[in-house]
Amino acid sequence: MITRKLTGAPPAPPFPRGATDTQMHMYLPGFPAQPGGPGLPQDPLPGPAAYRSVMRWMGLDRVIVTQGNAHQRDNANLLACLEAMGECAWGVAVVTPEITPAQIADLAARRIVGARIMDLPGGAAGLDQLEAVDAIAHDAGWMIAVQFDGSDLLDHLPRLQALRSRWVFDHHGKFFRGVTPDSAEIEAVLRLIDRGNCWFKFAGVYESSRESWPYADVAASSRRIAAHAPERIVWGTNWPHNGVRNSADYPDEVALAELVLGWLPEGCRDRVLVRNPIDLYRLPPV
Repeated sequence: MITRKLTGAPPAPPFPRGATDTQMHMYLPGFPAQPGGPGLPQDPLPGPAAYRSVMRWMGLDRVIVTQGNAHQRDNANLLACLEAMGECAWGVAVVTPEITPAQIADLAARRIVGARIMDLPGGAAGLDQLEAVDAIAHDAGWMIAVQFDGSDLLDHLPRLQALRSRWVFDHHGKFFRGVTPDSAEIEAVLRLIDRGNCWFKFAGVYESSRESWPYADVAASSRRIAAHAPERIVWGTNWPHNGVRNSADYPDEVALAELVLGWLPEGCRDRVLVRNPIDLYRLPPV
């Protein structure tokens, strides 16, 4: 059993009205893990009630719930969590080329606003389905959340440049072999952003860093990207931090948020927390 920190001192200054967490996962009982995934997170199962405590603690008003790898292509848990959370929550689902127009319409009616590509171990839809998922998302008006080892970005660049949907490069890029602010991979990220349909997500920094706190390697490249286009940065908690295996290592949500939001240019925090998620996910105005 793991003890997750669910309350504490609030952010200083407080988060603005409409602040949105764009990266987290949520689980309800009765939805077993599917073959091919990593298994469910440790008990107690991190569900809507626990996450609402985090929202109150941090001053969050909105959330994007991302389909967890444990459930692979079965979006039933995600949809149940959205129903439990109510109108403050939207979802990013896993879809495949076999999906029908009626199924897409049903997902959209239940507040699905995006599709997920996760080309790392345990992912349910990888880069081999990128173009097919892009076509589905574009026709539905959805975005795509794209995650892979960013160290291979240059190999995938032509395909990413061809995407028609709005999309976000997840988890600080996950440059597992390391980058510097002047690396060719970071230059490529800037060019992708300049195309007009790409965002960059600040979330799960500890998964991308080759260092310990305060993650100076990720900080350096993230600062450059944010300085180039603060209007294209979104942020997420990465709750419930499924990779953390013991209570002693469990992060403080506010401390982690204040660290990475501190990499933004002066005066950009409120835009990143409120306006940018509206633009990427096509959320209603606050």
